[in-house]
Amino acid sequence: MTALLAAEWVKVRSVRSTVWTLGLAFALSTGLAYVFGAAFRSGWDDMPPDRRALFDPIFSTFYSLTIGQLALVVLAVLVVTSEYSTGTIRYSLIAVPQRGRYFAAKVGAGALLALAVAVVTVAATFTAAQAGLGDIGITLGSDDALAATIGACLYLVLIYLFATGVAVLLRGAIPTLGILMPLLFLGSQGLGNLPQIKPVAQYLPDQAGMLIMHIVPPGDPQFARDYGPWTGLAIMALWAAAALAAGYVAVRRRDA
Repeated sequence: MTALLAAEWVKVRSVRSTVWTLGLAFALSTGLAYVFGAAFRSGWDDMPPDRRALFDPIFSTFYSLTIGQLALVVLAVLVVTSEYSTGTIRYSLIAVPQRGRYFAAKVGAGALLALAVAVVTVAATFTAAQAGLGDIGITLGSDDALAATIGACLYLVLIYLFATGVAVLLRGAIPTLGILMPLLFLGSQGLGNLPQIKPVAQYLPDQAGMLIMHIVPPGDPQFARDYGPWTGLAIMALWAAAALAAGYVAVRRRDA
């Protein structure tokens, strides 16, 4: 398995977009975190007391991850589908005929990469956001800050694995991104908050996972969820597990 993980890492490095997408995920997350923080700080003195009472610095700290995650999703999709578009999947399966081991190595290598990226990106995002917030910022010792930071790392890993499973199932970059991008960028974050759709949309993967990062305001009736933050992360984990299970079945049953 160590050799298989090393081989999958070589594949990840060989995808030309790897460096660009990772850099974009980091830049968007940290850069926007500072911008959002600075925007809140600049308007703080003129903010009415009632709005100050509702202000959540954790929201402004991690909201940029909703944009940065899109680059991480693109990376997961391209890493998976590049093998199918170039035909090298055939040679991979010849070298590793045990498709379960092949799939486990691909998922394991992706999870390790996503975890490393998540830890660095979330730490930098937190620091950038506090720099922008200034004296209204928080520390890791503040209420819910550490839990939200750990949750943000887990969220990015799970969203990468979810995208990996969908990409293995569909095997093409265009159909996969055609589903994931509207889901994560428009449907779930935008339309998903409409009262008529929320009862169902609140159980979509990103909507459930965002709760722990305070991206979904827990005290607002419009955005309130029927579950807690760690339950939401567990719901997201179930989505990722279901996507990976579907991808595994596809790898086992389909020809290359």
